[in-house]
Amino acid sequence: MIKVESLSKEYVLRHQTASNYTALRDVITERAKNLLRSGPKETKEKFLALNDISFEIKTGDRVGIVGRNGAGKSTLLKVLSRIVTPTKGRITIDGRVASLLEVGTGFHPELSGRENIFLNGAILGMSKQEIKAKFDEIVAFSEVERFLDTPVKRYSSGMYVRLAFAVAAHLDPEVLIVDEVLAVGDAQFQKKCLGKMEDVSKSGRTILFVSHNMEAVQRLCNHGLLLERGRLVHSGSMEETIKEYLENRTNDVMRFDLSRHKCEMQGYAKAHQLRVLNGKHQDVTELIIGEPYIIEIELEIMQPIEKFVAAIGISTLLGQPIRTTWSYPNDIRPGKYIARFNSDDIVLTGGQYKLTVGLSSQGRNFQYIDEAGELVISEVSAFADNPQIINTKSGLLINQFPVEIVPM
Repeated sequence: MIKVESLSKEYVLRHQTASNYTALRDVITERAKNLLRSGPKETKEKFLALNDISFEIKTGDRVGIVGRNGAGKSTLLKVLSRIVTPTKGRITIDGRVASLLEVGTGFHPELSGRENIFLNGAILGMSKQEIKAKFDEIVAFSEVERFLDTPVKRYSSGMYVRLAFAVAAHLDPEVLIVDEVLAVGDAQFQKKCLGKMEDVSKSGRTILFVSHNMEAVQRLCNHGLLLERGRLVHSGSMEETIKEYLENRTNDVMRFDLSRHKCEMQGYAKAHQLRVLNGKHQDVTELIIGEPYIIEIELEIMQPIEKFVAAIGISTLLGQPIRTTWSYPNDIRPGKYIARFNSDDIVLTGGQYKLTVGLSSQGRNFQYIDEAGELVISEVSAFADNPQIINTKSGLLINQFPVEIVPM
């Protein structure tokens, strides 16, 4: 169905050096100076989003594409969808392709939901009669019947995705390509979409699915592709691919730079670094079962904040939450602080866990980092038979105030 040979996609990144001016007179003065010179200094850098990728997908395969952020997953789907032109390489696709890559892809914002259904069908090469035959089914699945004659630019992101997915899945494409966009919908909608994709695959059509939800990928897909920095590093069964992906996520030490993450409310608070230490406050590559551990977050408070809260979440790498814990809401002054969590009351089984960091005040989010770092616990330990061990498939544990915030 799909054959990819030596595929590469190169982008040119342009970097421009410019000063930050805050006064209007300075901006006017600087622009006047620019009239007399060629312009700001600009440097260029080449970036390989995809690097010499080759693979084949058979008819009816359900392919899960996994990898870290920036690995090239979305770029690959855009190339396969013919949205982006490859720099080099060859792609052969036998059949019609329907893509759902981003909220808004493929819809005309000024047209109504009804008109966009017919527009998308026409783009896929379907006749008006074929689209009419599927129309009621699409509307029923999307649950936007009341707003069918409203321009889609007025839809919420959830409504947009529901209708876009319904159109892509019901108009009989030979290849269905779906990116992480399903994460926009609620849990019930995601479950409904996965069920529909399973039905589509049973009819012999081919699915390519990108997601960070390993549980969803494992449920739906029978074949996996693992990308890393633009390269295809593994191709095999979905179970093997997920295992390879999880095993290669361990860092040298459990210390993570958070400064690359964007603050949602600039100028208030920011998390700079997260680290996991053993009970002796030592940096380690992993802990052993039953060993106490400490999670610390380096914080910078830029303005006084009322009822400030720092939160830490622990979940499996498949996305199943295990524990959520946060600090007591306190007024806090500008300065540098450590938010510290001591885990002396819970024992986790061996494996890798995802850490989440959240900073907030009175319901306002300053920063939320879903994949802040990882907690690695060795399976080999004298504590392996400890009756206190809690299975990672148990429910969410909520502890209100065991995180303390202290000045650095």
